Amino acid sequence: MSRKAPKKAPASRPKAASRRIDRRVRRTRDVLGDALIGLMHEKPFEAITVQQVIDRADVGRSTFYTHYRGKDDLFLSDVEDFFEGMATLLARRGDTSNRVAPVRELFAHVAEARELYGTLIAAGKINDVMELGQGHFARAIEQRLARLLPVPEKGSMPRAATAHALAGAMLSLMSWWIDHEMTGSPAQMDDLYHKMVWSGVTVPNSRP
Repeated sequence: MSRKAPKKAPASRPKAASRRIDRRVRRTRDVLGDALIGLMHEKPFEAITVQQVIDRADVGRSTFYTHYRGKDDLFLSDVEDFFEGMATLLARRGDTSNRVAPVRELFAHVAEARELYGTLIAAGKINDVMELGQGHFARAIEQRLARLLPVPEKGSMPRAATAHALAGAMLSLMSWWIDHEMTGSPAQMDDLYHKMVWSGVTVPNSRP
């Protein structure tokens, strides 16, 4: 492990160049996503054009179409990026608690961007967003359950089915929370959610 790498193999250079390219691509996508969200606050989604997006983002038309097929593709890609990052947050942080999802962090983010929820409803995009979110969180929750409960309980539901149901329950709880003036802090909602999770997951299915 302590041996020096051969001088003729400067492997770090291509990686550094790749990171710079990745940062440029990430910045371009972030700027375009922010521009679209900003426009969605101002007008109906159907009324937004790609030209308006690239004008606000100060990005060339050819650059836009290098990354996206149109505004719908941009919107869904932006949502995918957000949910992928949020759903895997616990794993990336090396969280060792019994939480299966970052409810506290998700709800805190939603509280900061509350206006966007209404914008998504008005744009007719909320169902698409929730569907994408459920898919990402279900996969992440399934992985957390595999770590926390490596040996499934006898008679329990398949882990994938449980994860899908728990992801849906979390998003349903989030919708209720928003509709009820965000009663309770994100931390309290996290506690409530995980109490429901472990009261349901750890009790074997049985018929009355």
